[in-house]
Amino acid sequence: MTSQPNPQDNLETLKQLFQQLPPQRPQLVVLPEACLCFGAGDKHQRALAELLGSGALQSALAALAKAHGVYLVAGTIPLLAEADSEKFCAASLVFDPNGQCLAQYNKIHLFDVDVADATKSYRESTWTQAGEQVVTVATEFGKLGLAVCYDVRFPELFRELRSQGAEIIVLPSAFTQVTGAAHWHVLTRARAIEQQCALVAAAQVGVHANGRETYGHALVIDAWGRVLSECDGQQSPCLASAEVDLSELAAIRKNIPVAKHFASSKKVMHE
Repeated sequence: MTSQPNPQDNLETLKQLFQQLPPQRPQLVVLPEACLCFGAGDKHQRALAELLGSGALQSALAALAKAHGVYLVAGTIPLLAEADSEKFCAASLVFDPNGQCLAQYNKIHLFDVDVADATKSYRESTWTQAGEQVVTVATEFGKLGLAVCYDVRFPELFRELRSQGAEIIVLPSAFTQVTGAAHWHVLTRARAIEQQCALVAAAQVGVHANGRETYGHALVIDAWGRVLSECDGQQSPCLASAEVDLSELAAIRKNIPVAKHFASSKKVMHE
């Protein structure tokens, strides 16, 4: 997506994209980071922020999941811990095919970096409260592990998701053009290979209202690190869709038992 500041505009784009979904069910749909509001600044996101379980943004996303009968990882939206909270959480919500919210993950690693692009300085922590909980959630087709964008640079989080049973890791993202061109494919494939998990990485793409440029290239990657589907990076909304065979994932884990080997090496290191 190339999300804009007005949530309604982005919802209209989503409705069009959902009409293009393949017919198979059960199906998992993953949206990019900041899917309903991007490019107007963090103050605008704070103004739109909702309490969990109440608000127009959550209602609209739940309705999409229910209307199309899919599991929906709703990118991230701004949620408040308390009504008077100064900061919001970059919250990734998982909805089931009935539109019920199954889980909330608050982005743990915040993007406080300097990049050689037009924006130059990113300080996500100014308005965003970092999460503290690692989150997995069971679905009828496998256990999901939840991560967001900059989290991909921290393999320890992904190892913990695997240790909690994750088979599919989702990564709503808005990588910058500069960092994406350099690291996006390498990092996402590495996390999938290391943890022997399928990885679904949604992405923002193009130039946004505040001038920020994002890389795109939404990906579906299998547990062997193969890219099964990819958006081509053109600056327009599109879908990357693939079928993932979790029986193949089980075979990979059996043949190369890295989790077992890590547990053994961890014991030795502690001794």
